[in-house]
Amino acid sequence: MSKKPNEPDPQQLRDIAEAQLGRSPMALVQPLPGEELPHELLHELRVHQIELEMQNEELRRTQLSLEESRNHYIDFYDFAPIGYLTVTDKGLISEINLTGAALLGVERNKLLQQRLARFITPEDNNRWHRHLLDVLKHDDKLNCELAFKRGDRPDFHAHLVCIRLLREGREPAVRIVLSDITERKQMDEVAREQEEFFRMIAENTDDFIAVLDLKGRRLYNSPSYTRLFGETERLKGTDSFAEIHPEDREHVKQVFRETVRSGTGLRADYRFVLADGSIRHMESRGGLIRNRQGHALRVVVVSRDVTARKLIEDEIRNLAFYDELTKQPNRRLLNDRLVQCMAASKRNGRYGALMFLDMDNFKPLNDTHGHNAGDLLLVEVARRICKCVRAVDTVSRFGGDEFLVMLSELDADKAKSIAEAGTVAEKIRVALAEPYLLTIRQTGKAETTVEHHCTSSIGVVLFIDQEYSAEDIIKQADAAMYQAKNGGRNQVRFFDPNALMETEKAMRSD
Repeated sequence: MSKKPNEPDPQQLRDIAEAQLGRSPMALVQPLPGEELPHELLHELRVHQIELEMQNEELRRTQLSLEESRNHYIDFYDFAPIGYLTVTDKGLISEINLTGAALLGVERNKLLQQRLARFITPEDNNRWHRHLLDVLKHDDKLNCELAFKRGDRPDFHAHLVCIRLLREGREPAVRIVLSDITERKQMDEVAREQEEFFRMIAENTDDFIAVLDLKGRRLYNSPSYTRLFGETERLKGTDSFAEIHPEDREHVKQVFRETVRSGTGLRADYRFVLADGSIRHMESRGGLIRNRQGHALRVVVVSRDVTARKLIEDEIRNLAFYDELTKQPNRRLLNDRLVQCMAASKRNGRYGALMFLDMDNFKPLNDTHGHNAGDLLLVEVARRICKCVRAVDTVSRFGGDEFLVMLSELDADKAKSIAEAGTVAEKIRVALAEPYLLTIRQTGKAETTVEHHCTSSIGVVLFIDQEYSAEDIIKQADAAMYQAKNGGRNQVRFFDPNALMETEKAMRSD
């Protein structure tokens, strides 16, 4: 029998006993002559007695320690948060802790020698029997998940970790760790239902739904994306920003990063470039998905193709602010830009100029060849004027055969501004005086080409520092235009305040 740790060997035990005896009063008693042998025997008996007492004390301490360990084991075993049980090779419960009994809903003493299969739902019984046979054939731990029934109480789902236990001279048994996973199963089912619900929505909506990682790579795209890409499987893992118009891409990336940072879904409007080069206008809003710890996990983006709406909005805007015939700004937009130009002139100290143009000899064309011919001429007039001015300037059809031209950001010096405006006005006058070849097409008639000669009268006014209102400036340019007409037409006149009263009295002959 092996010696336990810290247990003294026989010699050490005797030495300790001798030492204790040596400290007792009996050690001082000396044997009388002739009594040495009885004295030695008595000494040996006393030493042996001490050794026995020491061994008894050690046994008592060991027994107490074993009892304490056993109590700890029972506490750990019975009150563990998971169930422990042992079943025989026939599937009978031979041992189970209190937690396991509580899971099964039966008192522990009533569970012993009961078949575990009795507590497993009928749907999982065959799976349990197959699993038990597998465990009895292997040395490794094997896992499975089963549904258990508990009488009148709701069924529960459990995860089983099983390992074979070989015992000498006895049939093998199986040790089982039983964990209640009902809550996890319920959460999985809720997640599965939510995923199915999400998929049903995603696959039956005209909107474009995408799930992206935190770097904007595609993880999922709804079937609606086939309208943009043809098929969606090849999109997985690709960069979701790649097809965004280069001019809009950085803005969309900033919106995406802000959504990830703040968790707040932000809207982004941008252009989407398809493989054939066509452009779709998109409106998107993102939402952040977090994990259980609250950390950002993924981004869901719902997008909508608003191209048709955008076209309608542009058409409405054009109808509101642009002339339908010439496609140039109408009176409303010209007035808005004039106000802005006047404010800019006050800030930068540079002059602006407004021209009022009226076509000479326009009415005879309408009378002779009809309004289609007149419309063709007006379109050509607008085209020629636009070729004479800068992109920052504005050409507007004011009404009928009248046009306004606004020149912005001329010079801070008035004389130089007058010269610059006069040069542009003269350039326009010359361009408009060139002959017009108008191809007239009428239903049921042969196509005809008409050559028409037409000139223009142009009035010019300079403005700075918001000295006058926009309406006053238009009136002044109009007055200058009538000065040009009254002066013989086909000429440019700058506004003369002294001639304003005379012009207002003049009868408009056209």
